[in-house]
Amino acid sequence: MSAPAGFPAGPIGGRNIRRRRATDRLMRGLLGLAALLAIVPLVLVLAFVLIQGLPALNLALITQSPVPAGFPGGGVAPAVVGTLIMVGLGTLIGTPVAVLAGIYIREYAGGRGATAIRFLVDVLAGVPTITIGLFAYGLIVVPSGSFSGLAGAVALAIIIVPIVARITDEMLGLVPGSVREAAYALGIPPWRAIVRVVLPAAGAGIVTGILLGVARIAGETAPLIFTALGNDTVSTSLGEPMDALPLRIWVYASGPYDSWHAQAWAASLVLVLLVLAFSLLTRFILRRRARSRM
Repeated sequence: MSAPAGFPAGPIGGRNIRRRRATDRLMRGLLGLAALLAIVPLVLVLAFVLIQGLPALNLALITQSPVPAGFPGGGVAPAVVGTLIMVGLGTLIGTPVAVLAGIYIREYAGGRGATAIRFLVDVLAGVPTITIGLFAYGLIVVPSGSFSGLAGAVALAIIIVPIVARITDEMLGLVPGSVREAAYALGIPPWRAIVRVVLPAAGAGIVTGILLGVARIAGETAPLIFTALGNDTVSTSLGEPMDALPLRIWVYASGPYDSWHAQAWAASLVLVLLVLAFSLLTRFILRRRARSRM
C-alpha cells in the first residue's frame, strides 16, 4: 500500500502517520475533556438548586405574600411579579438600544470609530453592577424621592445593553459580505438591506445574545438594592418600591430562620425555571416563524 501524498514512503512515513493520528486522538480527548469541564459546573449548580429547592416548592410559594419574620408559611408572589415587570421592562428598554448600537458599530461606524465604540461598550460591560445601581439611584431615586420599580428597570436596562450590543456586532460580522453585495446589486438601500436581509441572517445569534442578557439581569441583586429596594406586598406600580426574586433570595438566605432558608432555595429554583421558560418560549416562537417562511 503506497504512502499518502505528502508523506515519504517506508518506515519513516508510517511513523509520521501514526504520530499524527495519536496527536489527533490526544487533542480530541483534551477538547472533549474541556467541554465536559465546562458543562459540569452547570450540571452541579442546577442539581444542587433542584435538590435544595424542590422540597419547599409549592403553589403557595408563588401565590402568597411573605409573612412576618419567624412565622412559617408565606410565599414570594411579590418577588415573582416584580421580577417579571422589571426584567421585562429592562429588556424592552435596553434591547432596542443595544441592537441598534450593534448595527451602527458593524455597518456604519468604520474602522477607528468602531474600535473606539467597541472599547467603550466593553468598558461598560465591565463596570460593577453595584455602580450601575448607584448611578440609577442618583438618576431616578434621588430626584423622585422614592425607590421604584422604574429605577430598577433602568438599572437592568443599562446592564443588558453592552451584552446584547457586542453579541449583535459579532453576529452581524458573521454574515458574509456577499449577502450585502447581492442586496445592493438589486438596488436595495443599505438600511433596508440591513433590516430585511442582514438582520434575519443573524437573527438566531442575536436572539441568543438577548437570552444571555435576560439571564444576566434576572439574577442581579446589587442594583436593585439601591433602586427597587423591595416590597412585602404585590405592587405593579413603577413609581413604588418593588420586590424581586434576587432581593428576596438575598433577604431570606441571610436571615436566621430555617423556613426562610428553605424558601430562598425554592425561590432560586423558581428564578431558574423562569429564565428557562423564557428561553424555550422564545426559541419556539422563532422556529414557528422560520417554518412559516419556508
